[in-house]
Amino acid sequence: MTAPVPRKTTTAFFVQAALSFGVSLFAACVAIVYLPVDIWIRSFLALALLYVVTSSFTLAKCIRDHQETTEVVTRVDQARLDKLLVEHDPYKLHPAA
Repeated sequence: MTAPVPRKTTTAFFVQAALSFGVSLFAACVAIVYLPVDIWIRSFLALALLYVVTSSFTLAKCIRDHQETTEVVTRVDQARLDKLLVEHDPYKLHPAA
């Protein structure tokens, strides 16, 4: 049975990050709504903000996926090395060829 992978972030950090994202998104939306410009400029800024948010999530997912792939490869390599070290006996005599 494999041991569970320990979490790298705490619940408090996750909550802080989520709240920070929510507050900053809300503040940007309020700023866009109350900006003293025409509606088409506000619409453009709202669309730009939506694009930044969605591309940020996509980038975060790509970085996470790359990190998980790297960790899996590292864990497989470590398991292979552990197996080789367990099987290696430096005092075992090998017959001469």
